[in-house]
Amino acid sequence: MFTDKQNQVLAYELDSSRIKSRSKGNVSLSYLEGFDVIETANKIFGYGNWDYNITSLTQVSQELNHNQNNIICYKAVINITVHDIQHSKTVTREDVGFGTGIAKTLADAHEGGAKEAVTDAIKRTLRSFGNQFGNSLYDKSRQHQNQSQQMTQPQQYTQQQQYQQQPMQQLQNNTPQDYASLYNLGLTIMEQGQNLVVVGDDIFAKKDSIKACGFRWDGATKMWYKPIEQQAA
Repeated sequence: MFTDKQNQVLAYELDSSRIKSRSKGNVSLSYLEGFDVIETANKIFGYGNWDYNITSLTQVSQELNHNQNNIICYKAVINITVHDIQHSKTVTREDVGFGTGIAKTLADAHEGGAKEAVTDAIKRTLRSFGNQFGNSLYDKSRQHQNQSQQMTQPQQYTQQQQYQQQPMQQLQNNTPQDYASLYNLGLTIMEQGQNLVVVGDDIFAKKDSIKACGFRWDGATKMWYKPIEQQAA
């Protein structure tokens, strides 16, 4: 089915620079970004040698949070077909993904939830082709080992943190449940001076959810911030 070169690439160890992380509760989760997985499929299989179909896209739930934001959850089932070079043989895989959209308007919440569900399903389906698609990241024992290593290593600062002169520390004892929606998006709330700031990946794409939690954009530092006294109030 696959060429020797494709099998060789699929057998490679996953490049650690591709791995992203986010916090969910007290657990650090490792993942690959959606665009990275699709780009990898294009490189290994070829642009015209794989495709996917949305078998189903279903709204699972809808509710309002205390900030009157719409929270909509979607479930997507994705079917992926990979062809050989001659398109004479195919391999078909299928899996399910979930996504949550959080926004002031129903349209934006539906859009966010549906897109996230489809992307999650694509990632979960492609992982059946091995480590190049992040299958090893689902190994719970390996994740536990990675977390232990991270605890013994110096904390690395993100690009957003480097803009700041004042030190930041993660919100702990006074972590409000109000920010659960941001944590679910892989973002982290940090204390920096007299402000709370938001850090994480793809912040611009999640700006609606961040704004909904009362944060404002600072063009000078390129960060979302909120005065701590405002949170206390």
